[in-house]
Amino acid sequence: MKSNTVFRWFLALPRPAKRVLAVLHDGFFCGFTVWLAVCLRLEHWAAWSPSYTPAVVGAVGLALPLFAYFGLYRAVFRYAGWHAMLSLIRAIAVYSLVYMVIFTVIGVPGVPRSVGIVQPLLMFLMVGISRVGVRFFLGDLYRRMLGNASLPGVLIYGAGSAGRQLASALRNGREQRVVGFIDDDARLHGHTVDGLRVHGVDQLSALIAKQHVGHVLLAMPSLGRKERNAIVQGMRPYPVHVRTLPGVSELASGKVSLKDVQELDIADILGREPVLPNGILLNRNVRGKVVLVTGAGGSIGSELCRQVLKCAPACLLLVEMNEFSLYQIHRELEDALAAQDGPSPELVPLLGSAQNEVRIGAIMAAWHPHTVYHAAAYKHVPLVEYNPGEGLRNNVWGTLVCARAAARHGVQSFVLISTDKAVRPTNIMGSSKRMAELVVQAFAAGAPVAGPAGAAATCFSIVRFGNVLGSSGSVVPLFRQQIAKGGPITLTHAEVTRYFMTIPEAAELVVQAGAMASGGEVFVLDMGESVRIMDLAYRMVELSGMRVRDASCPEGEIEIKITGLRPGEKLYEELLIGNNPQPTTHPRVMKASEASLPWPALEGELAALDAALAAGDMATVGNMLHRLAGYTPSGEEKGSLLAERMARTEGEDSVFGLADDSVRA
Repeated sequence: MKSNTVFRWFLALPRPAKRVLAVLHDGFFCGFTVWLAVCLRLEHWAAWSPSYTPAVVGAVGLALPLFAYFGLYRAVFRYAGWHAMLSLIRAIAVYSLVYMVIFTVIGVPGVPRSVGIVQPLLMFLMVGISRVGVRFFLGDLYRRMLGNASLPGVLIYGAGSAGRQLASALRNGREQRVVGFIDDDARLHGHTVDGLRVHGVDQLSALIAKQHVGHVLLAMPSLGRKERNAIVQGMRPYPVHVRTLPGVSELASGKVSLKDVQELDIADILGREPVLPNGILLNRNVRGKVVLVTGAGGSIGSELCRQVLKCAPACLLLVEMNEFSLYQIHRELEDALAAQDGPSPELVPLLGSAQNEVRIGAIMAAWHPHTVYHAAAYKHVPLVEYNPGEGLRNNVWGTLVCARAAARHGVQSFVLISTDKAVRPTNIMGSSKRMAELVVQAFAAGAPVAGPAGAAATCFSIVRFGNVLGSSGSVVPLFRQQIAKGGPITLTHAEVTRYFMTIPEAAELVVQAGAMASGGEVFVLDMGESVRIMDLAYRMVELSGMRVRDASCPEGEIEIKITGLRPGEKLYEELLIGNNPQPTTHPRVMKASEASLPWPALEGELAALDAALAAGDMATVGNMLHRLAGYTPSGEEKGSLLAERMARTEGEDSVFGLADDSVRA
């Protein structure tokens, strides 16, 4: 390590200084080879004698001018190749001839004549070997230094154990150049840790400019969310890409490697502080029980499966109609179980659609689940707008099939995963989920479905929440892809706001809310403050080390393009139809009192809705959704491509032929 430091110091010297060192180097060898030639002549290690001085002076006086004349000091030693060696041979040849004439042919008193022959040979060997050695030792090092200089500079935030391990891993790689550490501990500032200097945050601007720093890696896995959020927000003004190590619990072992570095957690971007789950509620309907999750391969369904598996069920049934999605989640959960010690729950992958009453009934009859989480749904607003019939059948009748099967087979707890888009819906997807809520509310109120003899009635409940970050429909992965491609970021409206929650947090709260149900509740998850999507886009661009191109920053790298609201899209979302939420024992879960229909009335409405769908009578479908679910197309939808297509297809003059002129196309 010390020799490496000396070599780096030498390579960093200016060219004139290096030439002076080369001249001194060759001058030393002139004297050394004279003494060595004398020792070979006398056949013993002779002491230095002043009589040898003429030979040394002659060697220096001849060699250095000749070497300079033949360009040996113009050549870069670390690149010395065959041409440089030819120049050395020519210089030594001339030098040998003159030196031999003087000290062998003519002779100098006190200097053995053999010195005139042996010394030039030794000189050639010494100088040649030294040139090759410099090329060997310094050439590769210099190329590495040049290569490292072209790599993006990285600062590691946190000079603790994780930071040091990360620095070691980075230095062994060839992808980034570690500049140093940043740490909040002022006692470390100015000191070196593992050869890297520790800086304060106030030096970040200077380091970015001087060392071309483009990345900051947060290496503080044990830090709390609040402190991490403060650091992340502090990084926003700087043009650096911020990434992080996961928390201690997420690291596979105590060792840190490059594969552990990841993009900022979504919660870091939003600045949300998650609430720790209630262990009693998490385990009440899961531990030691048979649990069934419909839509197990989807964003919410798969996370529900992960959270349920952590609570040690006796058996987990994965129901999914997409074969590849089912394969993925099943394999992931099997890998997770293989890494655990002790007995493992039984994992059963089951292909099937929630709309298939025979298949769902057969599954429940065979496995007798205690708890059902119904997450199967079509949830992409624009796609359901273009396919309203399919969206309604999957979301409404799929829920009906699963709820009826749960009641018939004595399921203890049935939880419907709903959405904030069911509140005053402006789109078909939201309307379909509100209709699904009405189905579950009717079953909770006592739909006449006979269950097994002696079994308690199924406890039906609903959990409603907003957007989950990182799901297949979330803006965050979309924005990340667009930023990686250099933009533009597409945003439907500058003033769009949304509630956000991470997928794990939402799944945990779903399990806990279901455990608090006594029957018929509509639980609403506290999503915190709504987020302006434009602000989220700015935050993500800045934490990627770039700037948004706008009027105040025309040289920015990423443009934000406003595309207009999509069919059925709202400017803002709501979580409650009424304004009377009731608290529960969980600080992040509220209970809403929403209007419902008794089963006999709802059964007739569903039959009429089914008949209208079968007949393609979209006007009747629209009016029924308006009356039952509060569906009112948004004003932004007027004149949309969807309205035109539906009008042409069904021969109506509006999306669904609603009587209200305010929603006509």
